[in-house]
Amino acid sequence: MAVYTEVSDGDLRAFVQEYDIGEVISCKGIAEGVENSNYLLQTDRGSHILTLYEKRVDPGDLPFFIGLMEHLADQGLRCPTPLAGRDGRRLRSLCGRPAAIISFLKGLWPRHITAGHCARLGAAMADLHLKGLSFPGSRPNSLGPSAWRPLFQLEAHRADEVKPGLADFLTAELDILDSRWPAGLPTGIIHADLFPDNVFFQDEEVSGLIDFYFACTDYLAYDIAVCLNAWCFEEDGCFNVTKAHLMLASYQRTRPLSREEFEALPILARGASMRFLLTRLYDWLNTPAGAFVRRKDPLEYERKLRFHASAGGTAAYGIDWIPAPEAV
Repeated sequence: MAVYTEVSDGDLRAFVQEYDIGEVISCKGIAEGVENSNYLLQTDRGSHILTLYEKRVDPGDLPFFIGLMEHLADQGLRCPTPLAGRDGRRLRSLCGRPAAIISFLKGLWPRHITAGHCARLGAAMADLHLKGLSFPGSRPNSLGPSAWRPLFQLEAHRADEVKPGLADFLTAELDILDSRWPAGLPTGIIHADLFPDNVFFQDEEVSGLIDFYFACTDYLAYDIAVCLNAWCFEEDGCFNVTKAHLMLASYQRTRPLSREEFEALPILARGASMRFLLTRLYDWLNTPAGAFVRRKDPLEYERKLRFHASAGGTAAYGIDWIPAPEAV
């Protein structure tokens, strides 16, 4: 989340009048994230999130995202849902951007990630995957493997400004990922961005998953790989095998992995590192001066990518495959 588009008081009040949610009390920009402009909107009837969808989001994808959140909420997953206006529409325009008002979820994202957080995340992620199987929509992963090399080529000539030798390292890694990327793994709806700031907790339990604007149809195990990267590395760069083990064990109690999925996790985690390294690299080099957004360090994911490149297999992650009951 971030703020790229400023909204005037007059435009805000006119927009909110299209909904039956009361009168505006306050509206404060939210700085986290990099994709859309987000505000915490307070009315005399409660709290909401106002989202303006910025240029990186394809307007043609918005019906998928909104339909998915509605479906998951209907299935019992704790996630935000876009509110319908007085005319029944959930999408409209504000300041020249597609915009929506989203329900507010209570909870806080964990600033200090514990093993318990990772265990509960695993169960919540598996629940999301199972509930998503009945969603009729589909969306290709626009930031999947086919997008990585074109994205890198946009900034390859400047990559060494961030770290000398980075361009050659990424070129070699892209070649490896092209040759080793798995085929035929189980697919479904994935979140694709389950970082800690997109998972809310209350009383040590998951109270909601937010920010579904990277959600897509891809390998379910790729979501696990994203989370291994985002939740299981410590601040000093070390990989915490206890957190990884608990996350995966908890996931598998809800949705058992196939052996093929389990064995693919190291290369999937390597690819997930590449994906976030490249988008961070692009944003690091192109974020406008004065934008109300926190740039994220691409070299964090360069270090994670090097860890995966040196890992010898699943043993390096401290994770175990648990066969499904029918496979025992």
